[in-house]
Amino acid sequence: MPLVFDPVKDLANQIKHGIPLALSEAFEMDGALIRDDLRFAYGEGRLIATGLIGNRVFVMVYTMRGETMRVISLRKANRREVLKYVNETQGSYPD
Repeated sequence: MPLVFDPVKDLANQIKHGIPLALSEAFEMDGALIRDDLRFAYGEGRLIATGLIGNRVFVMVYTMRGETMRVISLRKANRREVLKYVNETQGSYPD
């Protein structure tokens, strides 16, 4: 599926998290834990995915625009999120 992101959001994400949104191309959607982002009223449906890029767990916030995934944020998962991911996928911690 096509993936896009706003260059301004990309710069903000790099400043805040040290990670370019282009890295989301490598995010493994198969096996990712996905839930609705209900933290705020954004005016659009947002999703939060927790999954792997390589052997590391990441959290990605995105929205769907038709068949296109618009990435809003990407960061490394914190310890709590990693443990939840491992527990819910019943896998072992990635090396």
